[in-house]
Amino acid sequence: MTLPTRDSQLVQIVDAALAEAARKAGDWLVCKPGCTPCCYGAFTIDALDAQRLRVGLETLRSADPEVAIQIERRAQSWIEEHGSAFPGDPITGVLGNPAEDLERFAEFANHAACPALDPDTGRCGVYAFRPMTCRAFGPPVRMGEGDALGHCELCFQGATDEAIQACEMSLPHELEATLLAELDDSRETVVAFALVSPRP
Repeated sequence: MTLPTRDSQLVQIVDAALAEAARKAGDWLVCKPGCTPCCYGAFTIDALDAQRLRVGLETLRSADPEVAIQIERRAQSWIEEHGSAFPGDPITGVLGNPAEDLERFAEFANHAACPALDPDTGRCGVYAFRPMTCRAFGPPVRMGEGDALGHCELCFQGATDEAIQACEMSLPHELEATLLAELDDSRETVVAFALVSPRP
């Protein structure tokens, strides 16, 4: 199980951008280890994120097999609880493309904890391999060209629009798109399915 060779470059760029945004934000950014509101609710991940999670879990099986087993058990329990309502293939975990499936996803598992979240510590068990959405959550970001600037609702309380804009975190969308093209996989899924087994 491998990742595109430049995935590590992508991760480094995003992590550096996060560090710079956090430096600029100072006390406006309240994100810290153990703060978990962003770890609840299903969200889509692309094939690159899914592959990175699988590599992370594989790495964890060697470094700390007990933690890896706990994460896999939580992921399996998550699927058993929410899989029947998944708006896509409940076996492979591939999200459906029809408009009705995408519409259903907006209301899907909105209060479910991410299986990677350790309920005892409030930390992510695969933090170094987390999806891009997780890496960019907190500071002000635009998920695509022309998108509005968004940030964690717990952060920037009382900040002016100018102060928020000054802390914007830029994302390397072009590099991510290039790596996704290398994988040649446009399917989307959710974290739980990525942590259980590879999709065919």
